[in-house]
Amino acid sequence: MNYFELKEFDSPDLPNSGINMDKSFLQMLNSAREIAGIPFKITSGYRSVNHNKKVGGVQNSSHLIGVAADISVVSGNERYIILNALIKAGFKRLGIAKTFIHCDTDETKNSSVWTY
Repeated sequence: MNYFELKEFDSPDLPNSGINMDKSFLQMLNSAREIAGIPFKITSGYRSVNHNKKVGGVQNSSHLIGVAADISVVSGNERYIILNALIKAGFKRLGIAKTFIHCDTDETKNSSVWTY
């Protein structure tokens, strides 16, 4: 990976858990970062069951299986650039919040865009 280190994806309660991230997911995210041309600050990657409960994640969260990440956004322009790059990289599941964008490649779920 050119733009990320696995530790960026660690569950806060489980050091070195970023190793549980799916390699194909990380390659897609790396491609999106290349397309965007701006840094991606990962606010959530892999989650332990306990951490997922603590943050109010759904029971079948894609974070639990290492195929999801939340990326911090601070402006509308940044949100546009990141979303555009994620779509061009092939992401088909995107959640848009005021302060972050969720992306995942969970093949057990339908393609979707949602808001928080």
